[in-house]
Amino acid sequence: MARPPLPPFDRDSAAQKVRMAEDGWNSRNPEAVSLAYTEDSVWRNRSEFLKGREAIVRFLTGKWHRETEYRLIKELWAFTDNHIAVRFAYEWQDLNGQWWRSYGNENWEFDAEGLMRLRIASINDLEIQERDRLFRWPQGRRPDDHPGLSDLGL
Repeated sequence: MARPPLPPFDRDSAAQKVRMAEDGWNSRNPEAVSLAYTEDSVWRNRSEFLKGREAIVRFLTGKWHRETEYRLIKELWAFTDNHIAVRFAYEWQDLNGQWWRSYGNENWEFDAEGLMRLRIASINDLEIQERDRLFRWPQGRRPDDHPGLSDLGL
């Protein structure tokens, strides 16, 4: 099953792929998100190592149970052929009510069908106060007129 846009990427198709990934993750639907990855996709997420869609679904289900009010912005950093690098930030609230902003970078590798076969993520967390939140749109897709990371100075 192809998942356009397909590699090799140009600036527009890479940016489109990044926004599609952002929209998917903001849906907080683990099963739907997992379909963007190959059946045997390999991840490094912080210090966790995953392989395969079933592991991705389990990981995301747990993540979005613990990280409530999740809002994510991704931004294209670089691309070539079948690789994309992004930077991102997301805000979330833990089960104790503490707000966080998490910052990171991801390196992605895609197969010929446009499915991600490798995802390497490095992420750091910063405690924030509710008043310092920047990502306040309703759950789901970030509105087109909401500033991106560069516009927010992040």
